[in-house]
Parts: sequence; C-alpha cells; structure tokens
Amino acid sequence: MQRGGTILVVEDEPDIASLVRAYLERDGFRVVWAERGTEGLQALEQHDVRLAILDLQLPDTDGFDLCRAIRACSRLPVVMLTARDEEVDRVTGLELGADDYVTKPFSPRELVARVHAVLRRAEPETDDDVLVAGDVTLDRRSRSASVAGVDVELTAREFDLLWHLAERPGVVVGRERLLERVWGLSFPGGTRTVDVHVAQLRRKLGRPDLIRTVRRAGYKLVPG
Repeated sequence: MQRGGTILVVEDEPDIASLVRAYLERDGFRVVWAERGTEGLQALEQHDVRLAILDLQLPDTDGFDLCRAIRACSRLPVVMLTARDEEVDRVTGLELGADDYVTKPFSPRELVARVHAVLRRAEPETDDDVLVAGDVTLDRRSRSASVAGVDVELTAREFDLLWHLAERPGVVVGRERLLERVWGLSFPGGTRTVDVHVAQLRRKLGRPDLIRTVRRAGYKLVPG
C-alpha cells in the first residue's frame, strides 16, 4: 500500500486540527486543513486527497451533509470525527458512506491507526482480483460491482462487506467477525450496523436471497 499522500481534515477547532495534523504528518502524510465544509469541498478540487476526516459539527454545515456531498461524486474514504456518541449518529454517518467513526475525546494514535486501516481496505495490495457470485461480479481493482452486467453503486463499506462474504460462499460469518474484518479495530457501532448494511446491499443488488440470514449466527452468501 502506498505510504503518505494527502489527508483532508475538516475541523473547526484549531487545537484538535493541530493535534491531528501533527500525528498524521509524523506518520508521513501531508495534511490539508479546512475549518468549514465549503472550504473542504474546495480543497477536494484543488488537491489529490486519499482520505478525508470530517468533523460532524461545522460552522456552515454538518459532517453528514458534507459526507453526502462527497459521496455524490466520489468514493473517497471518509472518517467521521465527532463529540456526539449516539448510535443513531454513528449509523446515519455509516449509511451515508462514512468508512469509520471516531468519538471525541480520542487518542490521536488510534485515529492514525484507523486511517491506515481504512486505507488498507480502500486500497488493497492485490488490485486485480475479481469475484463472481451468481450474476453479481465484484472487481477489487476498480472497487466496482455489477448485477447481470449492469453497474451498481456501492459505498466503500458496502463493497468491503460484500467482498468479504463473497470470498467465503456458503460459509456463515458472524456479525462480530464482520465488524472486526470490515470495519476494523474496535468499532462502537454494534452489530446493528452490519444489519443495516446487509439490508442496503440486498436492496441495491436486487438479489434479496444472495445474502442469507442465519439466525443467531450471522450471514452467508449463497450464489444460487
């Protein structure tokens, strides 16, 4: 995986932004800092950004709207940074396409570790793998999915979840295992997050029987 690159930090508290920048730069990243959502969107047009860290509460908008704007035109990995620790906020951010969620106060070392974990999932070292499950095709090189030859737009997290299940067709994978493998580290969103993403995948793929629920055990992919 490529080391370094540019990280966009959209955070209106200078002390927190400076701390995050110091740890990211120490780890080899270049950091672009924006205090407002509008400045963050401008920075995305001006810089080749590998990942964005978005504060949930900004002076001119909130991180949800900013994440939604990014997802409308990009698969850029996104980490949400917030002082709010409510499950509904975590689930909302992840449903909008955020790749991880860090609650203040946080350890800057853990944040950097989460950045690396998200980048590992978004930029796999093996970039020419293709998986086929029935009429669903996944291409990890382009991180794209198609059903019967028709492209389907998936968030980065949805793609990772489907890929992990497709690697093990017919094998039941527990929710906790999926949280660990797909979300990485100790994710606070709980197993409901997995259920939400599976429901989204079923709806987007139009193949409700592709991912089967195994009661009290987890999920398994059944190509059919």
